[in-house]
Amino acid sequence: MALRAAAAIAAAQPSSRGLLRLLSSRSAYPPSTTAAVFARQAVEPKSSVFVSGLNKRTTSERLLQEFSKFGEVVRTRVMIDRTGCSKGYGFVQYATIEEAAKGIENMNGKFLDGWVIFVEYAKSIPEPRQQCPRHLRQ
Repeated sequence: MALRAAAAIAAAQPSSRGLLRLLSSRSAYPPSTTAAVFARQAVEPKSSVFVSGLNKRTTSERLLQEFSKFGEVVRTRVMIDRTGCSKGYGFVQYATIEEAAKGIENMNGKFLDGWVIFVEYAKSIPEPRQQCPRHLRQ
């Protein structure tokens, strides 16, 4: 009786070779398109750039100091939360698109206040669609 139970348990468990075959087999389904959805989309050049990866102690004045080496900076802004702490990103607005391109080229991937920063063209915020409440729709 015990021999039958041991044989039934051994038959129910997959062998290591079968498990390896299962894990290494290719899927019959095509690759997911979610990777394409999350891929970075090309942003049209503009005079404003987005800077991420900022040190929490980096200020707008420090951004102005570093980015003004590559052109005339109109405005800088480090985004802060309700408590006054930096969120780790900010914006730099140049006078021209050419200066913005120069700033991106020279500052992307560089160290600023001990942290590696990433610089790219700022994206436009889409305007919210005007929707009326359901009870007002006819």
